[in-house]
Amino acid sequence: MADPKGFLSTEREVAKSRPVEERVRDWNEVYVPGSLLPIISKQAGRCMDCGVPFCHNGCPLGNLIPEWNDYAYRGDWTAASERLHATNNFPEFTGRLCPAPCESACVLGINRPAVTIKNVEVTIIDKAWEAGAVTPQPPQRLSGKTVAVIGSGPSGLAAAQQLTRAGHTVAVYERADRIGGLLRYGIPEFKMEKRHVNRRIEQMRAEGTKFRTGVEVGRDIDAAALRRRYDAVVIAAGATTARDLPVPGRELNGVHQAMEYLPLANKVQEGDFITSPISAEGKHVVVIGGGDTGADCVGTAHRQGAASVTQLEIMPRPSDSRPEHQPWPTMPMTYKVTSAHEEGGERIYSVSTTHFEGDEDGNVQWLHLVEVEFVDGKLEQKPGTERRIPAQLVTLAMGFTGTDRENGLVEQFGLELDTRGNIARNAEYATNVDGVFVAGDAGRGQSLIVWAIAEGRAAARGVDRYLTGQSTLPYPVRPTDRALAA
Repeated sequence: MADPKGFLSTEREVAKSRPVEERVRDWNEVYVPGSLLPIISKQAGRCMDCGVPFCHNGCPLGNLIPEWNDYAYRGDWTAASERLHATNNFPEFTGRLCPAPCESACVLGINRPAVTIKNVEVTIIDKAWEAGAVTPQPPQRLSGKTVAVIGSGPSGLAAAQQLTRAGHTVAVYERADRIGGLLRYGIPEFKMEKRHVNRRIEQMRAEGTKFRTGVEVGRDIDAAALRRRYDAVVIAAGATTARDLPVPGRELNGVHQAMEYLPLANKVQEGDFITSPISAEGKHVVVIGGGDTGADCVGTAHRQGAASVTQLEIMPRPSDSRPEHQPWPTMPMTYKVTSAHEEGGERIYSVSTTHFEGDEDGNVQWLHLVEVEFVDGKLEQKPGTERRIPAQLVTLAMGFTGTDRENGLVEQFGLELDTRGNIARNAEYATNVDGVFVAGDAGRGQSLIVWAIAEGRAAARGVDRYLTGQSTLPYPVRPTDRALAA
C-alpha cells in the first residue's frame, strides 16, 4: 500500500488547465505542462490498495492500477511504466482521452472523491517517454505468417503491435493519408497533440509493423484478394457510418456531419490547409448532440472564432450526482463540464430539431427546435415551445450506426452482421469467414477508446492461436461483454 492514510489526509487534486483566454488562441493541449508532477505522488498515495480492487473491474484492459499507483507514489517511474505497459499498449492515449470508468469503480469513490487514476496514468507514461524508457520491442524470431490489419485507430494499432511482437509480419491498411484513425482526424489537437500518435507509430515501425496509407480495402483493394494474400486479416475499421438527421433543410450548405468538420481542423494543424474549408469563424454555430464528439466540435468552434456556439441535446440534463439506478461501481451518466464547455457557449437540453431555414443562396441561417419531454416512456413534443435560433454552421454529432457498408468491404468478404448491424464474431473475435477477425467498434459498435484497445489486444490473441495453434498473448475482454459500451 502506498500511503496507509493517504486516502484520509490527501484531498483529490487534478491537472490544472491553462486560462481559457490563452488556450482558445492556440491548439495545444489545454492542461498546464508539468502541473501534475508536483502533486502526483500524493495523489497516487490516496490509492487504498483494496483487497478487491474494483478499478480492475471498471477497466476492460484490466490495468494493474494499485500496483502502478504504489510505484508512482514511491517515484519509481520505470517500474510504474512496466506495470502500465503490461496491460495497455498506449497509456498516453487513454490517459488523455478515456472517460476513466476505472475512477467510477474506485472503492474510495463510494463516499469520497475517487483516486485520480487517469492523471497518475498519464504522468507515468509521459515520464517514461522523457526518460527514454519506451523503446521498440521487436520479436526475437519471425513466425513466417502474415497478417493484414484494416484500420489504424486504437484497436487496429493495438492488434498490430501485439501480433508484430508475437513474430508475425503485419501490414496496417489505412484509407486516410495518415495513420491514426480517429486518434488522428477525430480527436482535436487540444485534447491530444498528435506527437503522441507519431512517436508510437515510429516505435511500431522500428518493431517491424508496416503501414499502408491511402488504401481503402473494398475500393482500392478487393477484400477477397487481400484475404488470399495474407494468412489472416483483422478488421478494425471502426463504426464510421454517422447517424443523420432527416429533417427539412438538411441539404442546405453549412449543415455537416461532425466527422466532416473535425478532420479538416486537424488537417490545418498537419499543415495541409492554412484555414479549414469548413470554418466557424464569425458564424453562429449549433452542435447537435451532447456527447464527447459534440464537445469536440464546441472546442474547435471556439478556436476558429465562432460568433456563438450552442449545443443541443434531445435528452434531459443529467444529474450532478450518481443516479440511484446507476450504483457504484457502474459508470454513471452524470453532468460533465469538459474543457470545451469551460470556454463558453450554451447547452440546451430536452430539445429536438424540426427543420433548418436557409437564405436565397441555399445557406443555412436558422435552426428551428421544439422542447420535448417523456410521456409514457416516449419523447413527445411540448406544444407551444417552438422557436428558432441562429445557425450559420451546424454540425451533427449524434453518434454512429455501424461500420461502412458503402465501400464493399462487408460484401466482398462475405461477412455476416449481428442484429445491431455490426460485424458478427465469436469468442475468439473470428468472423464467419475463415481467417478473418474483427475488433473494436466495427464489431462492438460505437464505444470507448479503452474498449477499442482491449478488443485489439484480445483479437490479436485469437489471430495468434489461429496461426500457431496456441498463444501467450493476453485476453483482456470477451467480445460479448457490453457492460460499459458507450
